[in-house]
Amino acid sequence: MSQLKRTPIYRLYEQYGAKTIDFGGWDLPVQFSSIKHEHEITRTKAGLFDVSHMGEIEVKGPKSFEFLQKMTTNDLRNLAPNKAHYTFMCYENGGVVDDFLIYMLKEHHYLLVVNAANTDKDYAWLMEHHTYEKEDLLIEDVSNQYALLALQGPLAEKILQSVTETNITDIKFFQFKTNVRFQTLDTEALVSRTGYTGEDGFEIYIDQEHGPELWSLLLGAGETDGIEPVGLGARDTLRFEANLPLYGQELSQDISPIEAGLKFAVKVNKDSDFIGKKVLKEQVENGTKRKLVAIEMIDKGIPRTGYDVYVDDKLIGFVTSGTQSPTLKKNIGLALIETAHAEVGTELVVQVRKRKLKAVVIKTPFLNRK
Repeated sequence: MSQLKRTPIYRLYEQYGAKTIDFGGWDLPVQFSSIKHEHEITRTKAGLFDVSHMGEIEVKGPKSFEFLQKMTTNDLRNLAPNKAHYTFMCYENGGVVDDFLIYMLKEHHYLLVVNAANTDKDYAWLMEHHTYEKEDLLIEDVSNQYALLALQGPLAEKILQSVTETNITDIKFFQFKTNVRFQTLDTEALVSRTGYTGEDGFEIYIDQEHGPELWSLLLGAGETDGIEPVGLGARDTLRFEANLPLYGQELSQDISPIEAGLKFAVKVNKDSDFIGKKVLKEQVENGTKRKLVAIEMIDKGIPRTGYDVYVDDKLIGFVTSGTQSPTLKKNIGLALIETAHAEVGTELVVQVRKRKLKAVVIKTPFLNRK
């Protein structure tokens, strides 16, 4: 059995009571105290997440814009230095290779922040389509250079501002600053106003050797404001309440961004052809046979990932994610079902183990914090 990979922050987990699990080959904390408590802390105060397992891939050179326009669904013409956007890489059938953020560091220089489990696959996919001279396009996996911390919650800005002289309050959503310096740390960081919780917050990219120092600095600075470390368990319930997709559940090689309701990041009318454009354009113009919907349980039970969904004993789809919402105190889920049954108010049946339980299609998102 191969040894699990560890982030630069791993050596600090024990002092905060972390319970770790194997997450895609990484030894990561599922919780430090309890999932519900950490969820509540992030919604009401501030949570600090170690997400250093995420992958970072640099794409730079004179042909980088042209290349990424071909490889991704969003339109890079809408980017400028110090701005980021959400996008997909797709297969020809419209299924998703991965979903990720692209940061435009400067002209001809981009940073792709990809899902940890997909880093090797994404890099291989990019290299497979690299047809340029080396001096025109360089693609490099730089994941092991970074520690990545996410500071999320209504008090995130206050806490982060207290440890830097850089004005971070003027960083707008999906914008970032580079060369940010923190108290006592002899290095610079990239700070972006992004996250995966539905709350205001920041993601901080720093040299991996300084990751533990930044972790301790932020927890110390936010102690009086109630900051706590947060694990993967609450990260999942937080993103789920905000209706943010998880690759492998709401998106996959068999589920397109259009089926998942993420058309905003698929620019089928941009000038550049991109992989999967033909199928995705057809789906945008003519609709899809399946659609991702939000459901709320009527009967008592939790709709877990993979559970079958029925209408009148007819199988119409399956649950992609589901839980008991810590904030809403309801059993809710996301389900990919036949479009004919996707209207809000439609009653469905979810197969929960040996029981068939009633549910209803509701509006999304479950929780809107903006």
